[in-house]
Amino acid sequence: MRPCLLITPGIVAYEKALRLQEALVAARRRGDIPDVLLLLEHPPVVTIGRGGGDGGLLLSREELLERRIQVHETSRGGKVTYHGPGQLVGYPVLELSAHGRDLNRYLRRLECALIAAMRRFDVYAFRRRGLTGVWASRGKIAAIGIAVRHWITSHGFALNVSCDLAPFDLIDPCGLGDMAVTSMARERGRELPFGAVQEEVAARLAEEFGFELRLCPSLLITDDVTVADVVNHIAAVRCS
Repeated sequence: MRPCLLITPGIVAYEKALRLQEALVAARRRGDIPDVLLLLEHPPVVTIGRGGGDGGLLLSREELLERRIQVHETSRGGKVTYHGPGQLVGYPVLELSAHGRDLNRYLRRLECALIAAMRRFDVYAFRRRGLTGVWASRGKIAAIGIAVRHWITSHGFALNVSCDLAPFDLIDPCGLGDMAVTSMARERGRELPFGAVQEEVAARLAEEFGFELRLCPSLLITDDVTVADVVNHIAAVRCS
């Protein structure tokens, strides 16, 4: 099985996670690191993908900042979405030559892994024909938006575990109009253990893509840790 390093650094600022992904994609292309799976949370932030624009914002950028919600444009596919604490964000940095150079199949496999993970917590989730992402009985529960360069992936998915859903009312999430957004906690009517959901998602992704997860230890991405520090740490773990 191909190795994949699992990194779970907790809450990471969106801009820093973006720079980290760019550095990981470059390192993966050079062969300095194996595949990497980042599973983390973001402080409140609205991101605008390649298919979006400010038209997806129901408040101005200034008004969002007044509510302590950052706004970032990004290179992923898709339109506007929200990230915040209690939402599991996954950024797989995978070399797709080993997983089939088929972007549609890659998206469907991400969906399948998320659906399988939620099933373990008795949350029934499903796909909708012609749309990317995952839905549950009360609305969209996971958004997916990816970028691929030189057949190496970045960006990924956002699964609403127990996040505050109110900020989604400030945007047109994924360009779906008045379609509702839900979470695992809302579907179950109670809070779910975030760490357990994170572990299950990682396991189901490993199963779906056939890689062996290796936990990258002792890695905290704090303000004083540079992107280069993180990449060097990952490269050192690979060689150990």
